Amino acid sequence: MSRTKRRKGVLTRSFGPAWLDDLADDDLLDLRMCDLGLTIEGTPLEDRISRLYGELEAKGLSFKPNFWLSDEWFTPDVLPGVAIPFYLAYPRLIRLEQKQMFEAEGATEEWCMRILRHETGHAIDNAYRLRRRKRWREVFGPASQPYPTYYRPKPYSKKFVLHLEMWYAQSHPTEDFAETFAVWLKPRSTWRRDYEGWPALRKLEFVDELMGELAHERPKVVSRERIDPIRTIRTTLREHYEKKRRYYAVDAANFYDEHLRRLFSDDPKHVHRPTAAGLLRKLRHDIRQRVAYWTGQYQYTIDQVLNEMIDRCRVLRLRLRRSIKDTERDAIILVTMETMNHLTKSDRRVAM
Repeated sequence: MSRTKRRKGVLTRSFGPAWLDDLADDDLLDLRMCDLGLTIEGTPLEDRISRLYGELEAKGLSFKPNFWLSDEWFTPDVLPGVAIPFYLAYPRLIRLEQKQMFEAEGATEEWCMRILRHETGHAIDNAYRLRRRKRWREVFGPASQPYPTYYRPKPYSKKFVLHLEMWYAQSHPTEDFAETFAVWLKPRSTWRRDYEGWPALRKLEFVDELMGELAHERPKVVSRERIDPIRTIRTTLREHYEKKRRYYAVDAANFYDEHLRRLFSDDPKHVHRPTAAGLLRKLRHDIRQRVAYWTGQYQYTIDQVLNEMIDRCRVLRLRLRRSIKDTERDAIILVTMETMNHLTKSDRRVAM
């Protein structure tokens, strides 16, 4: 049974997910999360969670983490459960996320499974209190180590597995364990061969041994508590995305004049060449995606860097000095560099 109400002069009703398809973005953004009528049941998420449970069973583990919808991906520090972002429960909301943030984290099946395996690593750590074990601390380090506001990954280090972007295992001991667990859990994984000769192999062998022990142990934490389930979140989607964009925004005080002048020209002799601002606008989509691929960073953050660069190019009246092909290549390098400079100067984490 549905209820109707009047909001901003528009007759609306309590929506089930199917109603979302008929809403314009502005109307959708005015809805509160708790009113979206979302569930995991009956969605591709249900199938993916079932697939994850099958992967755990295939490894001899009876542990099954609890899953619920919330505003983002996270695993509470003390609970054996995982929050999944709400937008993955309905295609219309995935499209909105992509429009607002240029991407939807976990939207494809492969991407989603990677994150599910990673978060399950955190959940099983919590369920069995693994980080308290002496051997765990010897292999991964103390979980009490402060979580960094940012970290400088070492791309060529062989002490860590490679799973999520941006060499995420290097950020903290608990992430190192979760990433190692995810690599170990993946079906038909050839981790023994892939990491042969790497110090990271010792971590994988430890996880393999540890999971064998857990097959005969009962979890120490069995709580089904859910932190910030979507039904309790009264924030509107508009408020949610405004906050999210502020988090990943670029400080407007950052300017790039010196580097832009090296890439482009302000010499009057190039006045008839295409404008630098126009070229960056034209290549914006491709540059954003390629930089995101190589850095693992949010496309929204990269787009903010591009915004600043385009504005400065316009103010400085810069134009091309070389071919479009050469300029595009160097622009990608410059955007990558400036994106990483922004992240290491900010108080934001470099990663998920």
